[in-house]
Amino acid sequence: MRTIKIKSGITISYQDKGKKSAPVIIMIMGLGAQLTVWPDELYLGLVAKGFRVIRFDNRDTGLSSQLEQFGSPNLFKIWLNKRLPIKSRIPYTLDDMANDVLELMAELKIKKAHLVGASMGGMIAQIIAAKYKKKVLSLTSIMSSSSKPKLSASNLKLFLQLAKHRRAQASRDGAIHYNIRLNQLIGSPAYPQDELALRKQATLGVDRAHNPQGFNRQLAAITASDCRQHLMPKIKAPTLVIHGSLDPVMPIAAGKQTAAQIRKAKLKIVNGMGHDFPPALMVKMTKWISKHVKKAEQKRAQKKLKKAVSGKR
Repeated sequence: MRTIKIKSGITISYQDKGKKSAPVIIMIMGLGAQLTVWPDELYLGLVAKGFRVIRFDNRDTGLSSQLEQFGSPNLFKIWLNKRLPIKSRIPYTLDDMANDVLELMAELKIKKAHLVGASMGGMIAQIIAAKYKKKVLSLTSIMSSSSKPKLSASNLKLFLQLAKHRRAQASRDGAIHYNIRLNQLIGSPAYPQDELALRKQATLGVDRAHNPQGFNRQLAAITASDCRQHLMPKIKAPTLVIHGSLDPVMPIAAGKQTAAQIRKAKLKIVNGMGHDFPPALMVKMTKWISKHVKKAEQKRAQKKLKKAVSGKR
């Protein structure tokens, strides 16, 4: 694991594997999730496919900078601020988090990259692909959305169930229990993971880093950020949208809508998948992303060749 200080002063913890000359894939994780939530089977699988792959902790997550100076934001006031003239303190937005990715690329001297984003990470990747087109070679948006998260009967029930366990996070055992329960509730019904495996993942994650307030600040960033639907038509990079048919956090409609708003986007609906990375699907997901990135690389090479040929005439 490495760390690097980006231009904004934030320190980013990251992992960088693969040949430096290979096409670059940057993986952007979701709300409150550390880089280790990207399964090794997927991460190392993409490296084995011939790519240079970077995964990192977002600000306020894992071993990257914890922005404790912002305290715990009032999510209700931030929500009202988008609807009424009420002032509320917003620690940062998704645009700030998108800028972290761009600054990380700059520090690592990466001019262009293929972006793979999950959940909130998909939102961040969408912003970069729409606003900084020349930096993005392809986009893969997983279990994400182009609009603000909406309360439905299913995710309201989920949030209420999780709320019962949140206070217990103050202790190590409480945090581990919460993490297990979270993954049981958002997991894939068709690909359930046993509690022993979930306990092992939760323990590794909590012992690596645990920052509930960082989760709240990231959630505030999602709440405070604008809807991205108007940005989707601006995305020109080849796009793949992967979404589970049984996602309780981001309904399947969110994935379909995102794909419909991006020109020529391809949609992959995964039957029985929820809001997680089932081990049984990681070989397939590696194949889907690898194929998508390789096609984008081929199109890029063809454009370069065509430009070179026309320049000689």
